[in-house]
Amino acid sequence: MKKYLFIFILMLPIFVIAEVKAELIKPNKNIESYKVVKIQLTSLMKNNYPDEDSGIKQTWEFAHPNNQRVTGPLDRFKIMLKGDSYKMLLNHLEHKIVAVKMTDEIADYEVTVLDIEKKYYKFNWRVEKYTLDGELKDCWLTTMVSQPIPLGSSI
Repeated sequence: MKKYLFIFILMLPIFVIAEVKAELIKPNKNIESYKVVKIQLTSLMKNNYPDEDSGIKQTWEFAHPNNQRVTGPLDRFKIMLKGDSYKMLLNHLEHKIVAVKMTDEIADYEVTVLDIEKKYYKFNWRVEKYTLDGELKDCWLTTMVSQPIPLGSSI
């Protein structure tokens, strides 16, 4: 038993070093519009992994600067997502993304979410290509998420 404990203690630094915090995905022009919505929804689905509110932080990364000005700063954005209007997005069970309208600069999606209470909600989700010069130029960013439309229970 002491032998195994000794080996464990020797290997503990390796386990600690191997556990690296997941980095947030940053917008870049190679991430297509659908993938932006998918990144945001998957992150919100696992909101507190690997850290508390990681999903909200990831979603914020892909919010258009105009959207950030209206909904931010980040702490206010967190409060908004945890409020009655959007809390069903946090830790939801499943989601479906359907393209509704696509142009070179705007993509509209219909998103259906099954929340943790097994209720369905529909959202209209818009991403737009950022056109101003700078590091976000040509990146797809979220400009609008509608209020949820309740669709009823799955039970």
